[in-house]
Amino acid sequence: MSQLTGKIAFVTGASRGIGRACALMFAREGADIAFNHLADAAGAGEVAGAIAALGRRVFHQEADMGSVVAIRGFAAAATEALGAPDILLNNAGMNIRGAFETYAEADWDRMMDVHMKGMFLMAQAVYPAMVARGSGRIINIASQLAFMGQAGIVPYIAAKAGILGFTRALALEAAPHGLRVNAIAPGAVTTDLTARRGPEWNAMMAQKLPAGRMGVPDDIAYTALLLAGPGGDFYVGACLSPNGGDVMH
Repeated sequence: MSQLTGKIAFVTGASRGIGRACALMFAREGADIAFNHLADAAGAGEVAGAIAALGRRVFHQEADMGSVVAIRGFAAAATEALGAPDILLNNAGMNIRGAFETYAEADWDRMMDVHMKGMFLMAQAVYPAMVARGSGRIINIASQLAFMGQAGIVPYIAAKAGILGFTRALALEAAPHGLRVNAIAPGAVTTDLTARRGPEWNAMMAQKLPAGRMGVPDDIAYTALLLAGPGGDFYVGACLSPNGGDVMH
């Protein structure tokens, strides 16, 4: 039997990158999948087709994880389509680069809305059913930069650090109900976002890392599978950081 046979997983931001890899990994391990995307109908269609080809039920919808209305609408529609989830992977994210003094208030608000408010509202939407069932997994994608810091992306790192605090606090509240809440803090991973940094940056990172290469989305997906499956039962408020040795903690 596969690790997630009979489970239902909601994954935010799963039309590409880490979210896509996690959704497909979960589906290969037996889970039915609901996911959202933002302005990526083609990518979402490809992911949905791949999940359906595995014989799993799949639901997807465009939903901006910075919008309260869209978040609640997606959670409700996904639950109606597939049922209450056993697993929630809060993956959706974004970045705005710039010198600290150049950020507008709207930039800060957007970053917090997508990373923090989106995570909070998705978790809150699925939490009561998980508590009633006496089991559930909530996994939040943070970043190793929450430990390291980095110039030029202050709001992003502040949001990712907030995800870690949220994870630890909710983990303590949820554990007595049989829920496990944990985080993943990926290192440098080859995605659409990192591709924009250019080949020189990617080559520099690969040379710098003790692992000798950049991460790939499946590296993160295997970590998510650990936390989502039977092997994740003894993790409470943990932060696993697949990062090729860039940060050791």
